[in-house]
Amino acid sequence: MSVRIAPSILSADFARLADQVAIVERGGADQIHVDVMDGHFVPNITIGPAVVSALGRVTKLPLDVHLMITDPDRYLEAFADAGAGMITVHLEVLPHLHRTLTRIRELGKRAGVAINPSTPVSAIAEVTSQIDHLLIMSVNPGFGGQRFISRSVDKVGEARALLSRAGSRAAIEVDGGVDASNARQLVNAGATMLVAGASIYGTPDPAEATRALRRAAEGAQ
Repeated sequence: MSVRIAPSILSADFARLADQVAIVERGGADQIHVDVMDGHFVPNITIGPAVVSALGRVTKLPLDVHLMITDPDRYLEAFADAGAGMITVHLEVLPHLHRTLTRIRELGKRAGVAINPSTPVSAIAEVTSQIDHLLIMSVNPGFGGQRFISRSVDKVGEARALLSRAGSRAAIEVDGGVDASNARQLVNAGATMLVAGASIYGTPDPAEATRALRRAAEGAQ
């Protein structure tokens, strides 16, 4: 099965961000995952559209922008204009999720919904036709380097079943504690995109770590 590997710059060295992106490109990364945090929805503050725009000048890889913020509707156009290829919003903060997803697609971007560990997969049932990908958080969002929640493997399987019943071809992305020890389980359960931060950028050789994660995900020896 083809798996997309998305290194998360949350764990990168921000003083060398262009170099850090180039390193994982050499390792065969498929996209760059950009975590945007506002200090309200999650207890951390990271980056905004200006950094996304800067990333777009140093890489041709798609920018996978994950909005962990309380009011994503205010910033959709800004991140779209900055060069996001994918925009993911959290179900937990949006009372009018269908409208938000429609707007992301109107902006010409791939639309995704993220759900926290305590949010059941069934919560996305009414928007399966509106999403290009579902992001399952396998840690509680806010900080990199957290321990993977093992229940997430079953949750991926539940999501794949729900999407299949709905006739949706949406990808399933997993973010949080993903590494070579759980990658194959996640892919077997139905994941097609793996986000990895610490397990790539926390190693001496992020390019080789990117390749190793792909080998693990695809079952290579």
